[in-house]
Amino acid sequence: MEMGLYDRKDPKSIEKYGQKMIGRTFQDIYDSAIEQGILKESPAEYAVKHADKKYKGGMGNLVEECFFGYKANSDSGADFAEAGVELKVTPYKQTKKGYAAKERLVLTMINYMEIIKERDFEHSHVWSKAQLMLLVWYLHISGQSDLQSTIDFVQLFTPPAADLEIIREDYGKIMAKIRAGKAHELSEGDTLYLGACTKASTSKDRRRQPFSQELAKPRAFSLKSQYMTYVLNNYIMPGKATYEPILKAGQPLTDFETYVVGRIDAHKGETVEELCRKFGLEKNAKSLQAMIAFRILGIKGNHAEEFEKAGIVVKSIRIGANGKIKENMSFPAFKYRELAEETWETSTFGSYLQETRFFFVVFKADEGGVLHLVGGQFWNMPLGDIEGDVRSVWQEMHDIVKEGRIQLVIEANGKIRNNFPKQSQHPISHVRPHAQTRDDRYPLPEGTKLNITCKGSYGWDDITTYPKHCFWLNNSYIYSQLDDRFKK
Repeated sequence: MEMGLYDRKDPKSIEKYGQKMIGRTFQDIYDSAIEQGILKESPAEYAVKHADKKYKGGMGNLVEECFFGYKANSDSGADFAEAGVELKVTPYKQTKKGYAAKERLVLTMINYMEIIKERDFEHSHVWSKAQLMLLVWYLHISGQSDLQSTIDFVQLFTPPAADLEIIREDYGKIMAKIRAGKAHELSEGDTLYLGACTKASTSKDRRRQPFSQELAKPRAFSLKSQYMTYVLNNYIMPGKATYEPILKAGQPLTDFETYVVGRIDAHKGETVEELCRKFGLEKNAKSLQAMIAFRILGIKGNHAEEFEKAGIVVKSIRIGANGKIKENMSFPAFKYRELAEETWETSTFGSYLQETRFFFVVFKADEGGVLHLVGGQFWNMPLGDIEGDVRSVWQEMHDIVKEGRIQLVIEANGKIRNNFPKQSQHPISHVRPHAQTRDDRYPLPEGTKLNITCKGSYGWDDITTYPKHCFWLNNSYIYSQLDDRFKK
């Protein structure tokens, strides 16, 4: 560590000094601090503690103490208070599509009893933490201790003005629930960029809230992982192209979601064929209804900047002339071995529904079967539904796989029945195949074999794998969640 080589009052000086970490591992930084006698703890004790996933400070505390030379603490102010700079050490990962933030960026805990005293977003504690951050990015490699990870990017970051408009809206939505005595109903899916993520030692932890006797889960303000992925790829990594924005530069905005819905609703009543002609789309194009929505919003491709930042998932909903939705809503296939090792709190499906906001583009068929656009709707699943039937379905499926209780009955006609959660048994969610063929499979947990009652021929040689399945949302449930204006 090079003490005294940065000015704690100057953000640019702090950034320039921090960039000396680029290309070094945390182990390198730590070893240098040991050599200089800065750390009092034994090397083994310190390294183990900071690399432990359960340790609160992690790599951030290591950088504070071993590189910048100040003792990590839990003060509510900025890390570099005189410069107004908050230090955030955050991991990213490599995916099939490129690079993505590994996790959300936690900013500060939400004190339900105190936060209601805040005048507005500009005078809020969360804004004092987010308005100027020194982001230290390192590449997380699965199976490798983060101590061996290399720091790749160090950069000061302030959310751009366009992002700040939406972050301010998100803050307002979170505050509105707290002031309404509904802190226990908060969900990350309520908002776009700024989320209220759960932050508890155990799943049973609860906190007092104002205006209600019901206890609420501890939560923290965080910048969502989808937003941080966008920050990484478009503001941090050099040479990256940005997506097209829905909101053009300088365009006034009162509420982003109201604006988007208004743009879609302006084409209410137009048929799919009319919209295809208007926007030059082929009628047999894949994901046609979603493409129509993007064209209406002025997006030439299939990615909108604001949707990418918020991780908004666009889903087309088609209501039949009979007033029902024919299709259930599918999600990516789960891997049996991964599902068996999850807990509900870490589950892929549960976390996805809690964090994700959807944009429904709704079409309705007339008596002749012709689809007409009837409007758009933002939606996220209510927390009560997630913790209710969805959790029940996940738990049932998890236990069947974990305990090796997959039972198959193969009828004489070749039809296969299993003991997975059925749509007829659950009002919200169920499990069904998500495979092209019976040979499209994932391995079962080690030692698990299928329990097969065979009344006919099935022709499977390998009973240690099983065709891909996924969780689905019931069509009747999706219909129940649509705005009343779509049901007339």
